[in-house]
Amino acid sequence: VPEDSWEELLPRSPLAPGSHNLFPVLNTGRWTHVRLHIFPDGGVARLRVYGTVVPDWSRAASTTAIDLASVVNGAAVVGASDMFFGSKENLIMPHVARDMRDGWETRRRRGPGYDWAIVRLGRPGRVRSIEVDTKHFKGNFPDQCSIDVCHAPNESIDGLSWTQHSWTPLMPRIKLAADTNHRFEKELADAGPVSHVMLNIYPDGGVSRMRVFAMPE
Repeated sequence: VPEDSWEELLPRSPLAPGSHNLFPVLNTGRWTHVRLHIFPDGGVARLRVYGTVVPDWSRAASTTAIDLASVVNGAAVVGASDMFFGSKENLIMPHVARDMRDGWETRRRRGPGYDWAIVRLGRPGRVRSIEVDTKHFKGNFPDQCSIDVCHAPNESIDGLSWTQHSWTPLMPRIKLAADTNHRFEKELADAGPVSHVMLNIYPDGGVSRMRVFAMPE
């Protein structure tokens, strides 16, 4: 990369030893590479760059359904009822889950109710098929799942509750199996363009990944 193609995101800043040094970045541009400078030398354990994925949709095929629930395509898990054993963000990771810790898993329920997670798609689309993968979850997978959708691309998580926004059932409650990648297509209703997908699991348990293959709008 030519030297004049680089732009400063963070000016020269002091570091503390043996610490997690977190710095705000005010530049809101779109970037593909980050170069770290250290002065004058030394060791860095990890570099984390937190941001929002911004796909280049001009390169996407217009006739093929793509996984709009993947973080690679700009999706985000904006809410979940619980994530005691596994982070909700694991649901949309691009790789196959390595183990149970690499999935989304909720604590065991002792009363009524069910657990859920809401994924904001990378962009609105018409859903063609969905995969719900319980890989690695054998004695702790959900007994059943259902899926609801809505079209509210500019809505915050606070405005997506059942009382404030209208959700449409996309798939009724369906039995799940242990350590299995379930693919649903014929089971899905025609809900038109959607921006958010809610995965409901009954009553609790672990799901390693959810894929939502849709035609981008």
